[in-house]
Amino acid sequence: MDIIRNRLLASIEVKQDIVQDMHLINQIKASSDIIIKCFQNNGSVYFCGNGGSAADAQHLAAELSGRFYFDREPLSSDALHCNTSFLTAVGNDYSFDDIYSRLIKGIGRKGDVLVGLSTSGNSKNIVNAIDEAKKRGIYTIAFTGKSGGKLRNLADICICIPSDDTPRIQESHITIGHIMCEIIESSLFSKK
Repeated sequence: MDIIRNRLLASIEVKQDIVQDMHLINQIKASSDIIIKCFQNNGSVYFCGNGGSAADAQHLAAELSGRFYFDREPLSSDALHCNTSFLTAVGNDYSFDDIYSRLIKGIGRKGDVLVGLSTSGNSKNIVNAIDEAKKRGIYTIAFTGKSGGKLRNLADICICIPSDDTPRIQESHITIGHIMCEIIESSLFSKK
């Protein structure tokens, strides 16, 4: 029973730290505003991650392209790992480090937004994707852990969760992602 209570308390503690960090709160709001502007200009929002972060990327893309709290028009949003033929071909023919940057090179347009999720902030394929996006005038947002890793100074906005514990970081990523989806949806659409 202690492990259950301790993990729940640890998760709550990280979220309490986020609530107290006005810089982080402002980054979440700024990221939401950038995505709103992207959609208002008919742009697309792309997400990328590895492992659990890939699952979170796909989850958040679906919240935007499908629906979140209420029925409304779909938004142009996708997770970059969902085309397994592309992923495995590029991973095999080039490198796993290039899977996302190559796709951004092919489909990304100036004014789009790329959200990269990496708990360490150092995942080579996410770093490469953010780097390629910036070259193309694509706004970049990173979701990382406490240090921010290489993404801290590379992404336009780096949302660094105040934790070094991967599960707690990922729990906070999805919570913040859900908050952003709510802000985006309610700003672009009125409830019917």
